[in-house]
Amino acid sequence: MKLVVTEKNIAAQKIADLLGIKKPKADKVYNTPVYRFELDGEEWVTIGLRGHILEPDFVAQIVYKKTKGWQGVTVDGEVVPADIPDFLAKPPYKTKRKPFLADGVAMGAWKMDALPYLAYAPIEKLPKEKDIIRSLKNLAKKADEIIIATDFDREGELIGSDALGQIKQVNDTAPVFRARYSAITKEEITHAFTNLVKLDEDLAAAGESRQEIDLIWGAVLTRYLTIVKFAGYGNVRSSGRVQTPTLALIVARERERMAFVPEDYWVIKGDFQHAADEFSAPHATARFKSEEAANAVMSHVEGQASGVVSAIEKKKRTQAAPVPFNTTSLMAAAASEGLSPARTMRLAESLYMDGYISYPRVDNTVYPESLDLEGTVKKLSDVAAYRPYCQELLKRGKLVATRGKKETTDHPPIHPTAAADPDKLGAPEWKLYNLIARRFLATLSDAAVIEGTKVTIEVNAEPFAVRGDVVVKPGFRAIYPYGMKKEEQLPALVEGQTVDFKGAVCTKKQTEPPARYSQGKLIQEMERLGLGTKATRHAIIERLYTVKYVQNDPIEPSQLGIAVCDALGQFAPQITSPDMTATLEEDMNQIAAGNKTQKDVVDLSRDILNDVLNELLPHQEQIKDALADAVAADAYVGPCPKCGKDLQLRASQKTRSMFIGCSGWPECDVTYPLPKGKIEAVEEKCPECGMPQIKVTAFRSKPRIQCIDPNCPTNHEPDIVVGKCPTCAAKGLDKQLIASKNPRTLKRFIRCENYEECETSYPLPQYGKLTATEETCPDCGAPMVIVTTARGPWKLCPNFNCPGKEREAAEKAAKAEAKKAEKAEKAAKPAAKKAPAKKTAAKKTTTKKAAAKE
Repeated sequence: MKLVVTEKNIAAQKIADLLGIKKPKADKVYNTPVYRFELDGEEWVTIGLRGHILEPDFVAQIVYKKTKGWQGVTVDGEVVPADIPDFLAKPPYKTKRKPFLADGVAMGAWKMDALPYLAYAPIEKLPKEKDIIRSLKNLAKKADEIIIATDFDREGELIGSDALGQIKQVNDTAPVFRARYSAITKEEITHAFTNLVKLDEDLAAAGESRQEIDLIWGAVLTRYLTIVKFAGYGNVRSSGRVQTPTLALIVARERERMAFVPEDYWVIKGDFQHAADEFSAPHATARFKSEEAANAVMSHVEGQASGVVSAIEKKKRTQAAPVPFNTTSLMAAAASEGLSPARTMRLAESLYMDGYISYPRVDNTVYPESLDLEGTVKKLSDVAAYRPYCQELLKRGKLVATRGKKETTDHPPIHPTAAADPDKLGAPEWKLYNLIARRFLATLSDAAVIEGTKVTIEVNAEPFAVRGDVVVKPGFRAIYPYGMKKEEQLPALVEGQTVDFKGAVCTKKQTEPPARYSQGKLIQEMERLGLGTKATRHAIIERLYTVKYVQNDPIEPSQLGIAVCDALGQFAPQITSPDMTATLEEDMNQIAAGNKTQKDVVDLSRDILNDVLNELLPHQEQIKDALADAVAADAYVGPCPKCGKDLQLRASQKTRSMFIGCSGWPECDVTYPLPKGKIEAVEEKCPECGMPQIKVTAFRSKPRIQCIDPNCPTNHEPDIVVGKCPTCAAKGLDKQLIASKNPRTLKRFIRCENYEECETSYPLPQYGKLTATEETCPDCGAPMVIVTTARGPWKLCPNFNCPGKEREAAEKAAKAEAKKAEKAEKAAKPAAKKAPAKKTAAKKTTTKKAAAKE
């Protein structure tokens, strides 16, 4: 049996579909899906992992013995080597309080004294997906050959290497091969499995070194910031090797904006008319720095009725076709179209798995010679929107693509691999696919030629200049309109001609500070500075939003984000500088190239982190005060009505749930509940009661402003009788079911007026106008109600245990399964047609060879 190990279940299914002659048989080993098929008379099985099946973590503790020195002790009690520097104190310690033990130090304790030891603690690999590992080992015992078919990058090589480590525990004799592919298509997968190679241990080591370095830095710095200051808003203070210098970029730009001093300037715009054409033109002096100079011009043109065309200049400029997409340029382009980098990568991964695009995590911007450009264009011609353009490209003969500055040999630039149907893809998936497909076609196209015209009109010796652009040769712009400025055509004018002057307007303006980073621009800046990798940059930005260090897009740092960055930058500036991170990134590249060892690079990063800790530990109080002020500023909601102190967004230390509480606690016990959703404070007070208000953005809902006081008339919802209680009716009682809202929890529910005895209660959606009907659910007898939101009204049975809900869920699942089967059947049909064609071609070739021999 040949065992194929892929990174995800969907990849296992797709590869089985593409390799097998017949449709593969879906099976399960324990609870893990596998796919069985026959190829060349042999049994094959594909199994998909769930990304990393092992995860790194520190050993449970480190212990010291005079005869053996420092050693690590794993969760399972296994003893492993530990390389702890001599400058760290050894047992016995003066205290037995955590993190100190009788013979060592506990690594799981979030204590400041443990951090210097944590920086050097051994790391072990723990099972993350135990069920999958069990299934993998079960199959591996019976395997005659192992093929690792995870994604071909550092992360994928590491995932494959970890899986192989588990396999070798039960089968260390089966030969191991590696299948590398850049797209999940018939051609790519067939080529990969007929040209198997060895697993790249250096590439896997580079991936593992990143895992370990990020764990060490993230754990030590995050624990430091969290221990220094625990507060309810945000709780854990996150920091990391790449995250912190990225935050520093955002904060530095905000500092520039805060330090910016705007300057006044004035602009003058004139209105003109030629025949039926009306147009505007600014004064040739784009900005007047003094009001006097602007007024002088206005006085010169006042009362004038005409102007003379004094000059017409025409210049043609060439706009080169764009270069192929790599990961960074794709995320930047998609961000301009409203897709965040994190979402772009999720959509790209989905399109890749479905066989629509090539591998989306690449640095390369040069198509390899092996890529069939003409064949890809032919595939795209099946898409109606692209067909005319594709046909024009194919008429030219040999296609020549543009080339970017980065050329690598792992994967080609991101390009379409199959024709997609906008009716079958979701709107976001089609949006991204359309961008990628059009970019590919644009890279095979001619440059665009744009003619710029500048017309100068003098009004009483005051020059007004207007510019217009016209695309005279569309070139690639015919298929790739992204980022294209609107054409501005001017009326046909000649020098010396008189045009009507309709007056001028003088407007006072101010210079603007540097723009904040958009997510797309920040991704590009991170790449320029060597922060993170193509596969991690979007996740780093998403993490900054999650921990509330940044908000909005363009990206604005919160007070907490600024405080964390400033505190670390003041006492340990190398954390916020991109230089150290970029150096470690280059070291990891050297591991992948085989020039450095994983241990050397990880040990160097530990030493750098130790230097950082030595700078941070003496300044705990200063950093605590800075974070406390920032937390208070970000969490401020308004004044407390009882004591006058600050009401703040807080989190319960027990449940981590958010609420509004007074900063004067425990002396002042004022609290208010919070509704579900994203919460932001607003300056405006409630017009009804004068209490502070918040902006609430619930999932998939528009933001709304709400008073924080549940007893405010704006939050009051009258009780509504929605029907008779079916439980009481069965006992011969006539009791009402009443819809109410709990002012303490803000939860809405339907409850029987006889609840203490019958205990009949149903939950209700938190938002939406509630309307009673006179209908009852035919399945359970509960009253039917109508909930009206911005999306419209819908009728529902509030009983979560209604038998009808189970039936509907089963019907929905059956329909989804049928649709999935239908899709798989359609996908299998083209493959079935192609197979005989190849055999025929093979027969013809054989016949020709035979004829030639005769």
